[in-house]
Amino acid sequence: MSTSTLPVIAAVDGSEDGLRALDWALDAAHRREAPLRVVHVRQYAAWAQTDVLVAGPPDTAEDPALDQARAHLQGRAFAVPTEYVGMEGVPGALLPELGADAQLLVLGCRGRGGFTGLLLGSNGMAAARDAECPVVVVPRPGREVHGEAPDEPGPRVVVGLHVDSPDDATLSFAFTEAGLRGARLQVVAAYPWPVQTWAAAGQMMPLVIDEVSVESETRVLADGLLAPYRTRHPEVRADTWVVPGDAAGNLVASSKDADLVVVGRHRRRLLAPARMMGSVTHAVLLHAAAPVAVIPPAPPEE
Repeated sequence: MSTSTLPVIAAVDGSEDGLRALDWALDAAHRREAPLRVVHVRQYAAWAQTDVLVAGPPDTAEDPALDQARAHLQGRAFAVPTEYVGMEGVPGALLPELGADAQLLVLGCRGRGGFTGLLLGSNGMAAARDAECPVVVVPRPGREVHGEAPDEPGPRVVVGLHVDSPDDATLSFAFTEAGLRGARLQVVAAYPWPVQTWAAAGQMMPLVIDEVSVESETRVLADGLLAPYRTRHPEVRADTWVVPGDAAGNLVASSKDADLVVVGRHRRRLLAPARMMGSVTHAVLLHAAAPVAVIPPAPPEE
């Protein structure tokens, strides 16, 4: 099945967060000329049994969450082929599995359950960590972020670039998404500063390194890594944003007024075979003011 025929999946649960995710997914499906699949996973008593994972057959006849989604989409200016699917089971387990047959999986930052103070629900966390397709988590409006973001108006997609270990899947998704949106791409390449080293037990001493040199080297590396993507996507203006400090803080600051923030997920390692998001991705999911796309790593070359 080609990528264009795979659906964009929106997970709904009857909450306002779910409807925000539905709006984002509808727009994404329209831009990709892809079908939209609206899914509601109803949790029931079997979830408490650790040795049971049950998925019941779809039943959309009496599902208030799906009825709400239908009503919400009725009369939209543009329409895409849409199907509604009801499932029963453990949402945190079933939703990531849906990513095996999807272009995107889109969720709200929180659902109807859980604690009101949580910034990200358990289902969003599980999907971002485990799904095989990119996962977009749509935040609630009004999140405040600190720091300065680019003041140039217009649509903007933000992507994080680690010059020491770039990920092709993350950069490819970011360039493609910027092209679909007619947006400029802000590539955030952060370098640690000030640089320190251990001098003696319990003591840290700054290294004698010129920050201008570190910034210049980071920019050269970043532009070299971005060159093939710029060639493949000439329609996308990609600005290299080289900044000191931690990557998560700079990405969160850049999320203000952005259309999307794109981050990668950690690759499985021999000594750490479990799926992990990574601390930067986790922090961006919790604090970014814009929707966040978490991209699974490209498969390793044979």
